[in-house]
Amino acid sequence: MPPAAENNRRVFAYLLKRGIDRKVIEACVRAGILYESADYHNAVFVGKDECGTARYAFLRGTYTKGKPFKAEVSGSNKRFCFFLPPKGESKKLAVYEAAIETMAHLSLEKTVDKYRLSLGGISAPKEGEKAYSFKKPAALESFLARHPEIEEIEICTNNDFAGRWAAEHIEKEYRDRYRITKNLPEPEGYDYGNLAEKQYQAARQRAACSR
Repeated sequence: MPPAAENNRRVFAYLLKRGIDRKVIEACVRAGILYESADYHNAVFVGKDECGTARYAFLRGTYTKGKPFKAEVSGSNKRFCFFLPPKGESKKLAVYEAAIETMAHLSLEKTVDKYRLSLGGISAPKEGEKAYSFKKPAALESFLARHPEIEEIEICTNNDFAGRWAAEHIEKEYRDRYRITKNLPEPEGYDYGNLAEKQYQAARQRAACSR
């Protein structure tokens, strides 16, 4: 795991501007599944096993200029991706493509009534590509094996070609064993990170106009 910085100041600033609720960020930091790296000040999203041992980590750059840095930490095990637990017991699981989208949807819904799991990305064809076989996400397969109480899967992949393709195939693969709901963000082309950031910008604009 990358060494931690003395504080999480840049990660807080970055995620707040992305529309992530401060309470959500604080809860993730307390749980040890989010911190700021000492070297490049990346946001580190951590996936832990049932014993609380870190088994997966994803790095996201906090600098806003240019193309953002994204990478998995070497040796990460996608069977243990980043996830947010419910408050109390739950039989429902929502799945997302990335950790920020997982936190963003919680910030928008403000409900802790279900598990929220990042798949650590999805494997999908490019638009127009043929003969591409669906691969069951390792994060989802492993999570369901560890949580036999799950009865419903809410699919929250991105609303683009790859996300819709993945949603369709996840539904086909699991609908015989689980209740399936699809809850892709609107409008087309968006993910829940986009929606949270849009809400944040709108709130800032309203605040500026009311001064």
